[in-house]
Amino acid sequence: MIEIERKFLVTSEAFKKEAFEQNRIKQGYLSSVPERTVRIRVKADNAYITIKGVSNETGMSRFEWEKEIPVAEAEKLLLLCEKGAIDKTRFEIKIGNHTYEVDEFYGENKGLIIAEIELHSEGETFEKPSWLGKEVTNDNRYYNSNLSINPFMNW
Repeated sequence: MIEIERKFLVTSEAFKKEAFEQNRIKQGYLSSVPERTVRIRVKADNAYITIKGVSNETGMSRFEWEKEIPVAEAEKLLLLCEKGAIDKTRFEIKIGNHTYEVDEFYGENKGLIIAEIELHSEGETFEKPSWLGKEVTNDNRYYNSNLSINPFMNW
């Protein structure tokens, strides 16, 4: 139940041609406290509740627990969420042995595109595509929970 991921800015939209799947996602936070963020997400015809703990010193690892819930329940829970819902399209791109999840944000986060890659260990190596830019793994501003509070357009 430990998530290990790295985050990068994306420098071009070339990734879209490489995507094998894309889905619109809407999500909100019942709690955006870093020690225990509680997220509600609707992705296509599925919905989830996710609890994440605080990140370690590198920003790469943290506790994550997720369960699928009925979409109708998620829609009701979204109404209880804190101000600042996240609206984005997620593109999934297979590169080597890994799948990048690239999020193109809308609304108050329009213009922001972030790529994430989940790893088995913090030291694991992976291929970096040409559209991958600066690493922002340890920059808390790029956490979705923080983007819901302090959107990209306000930076």
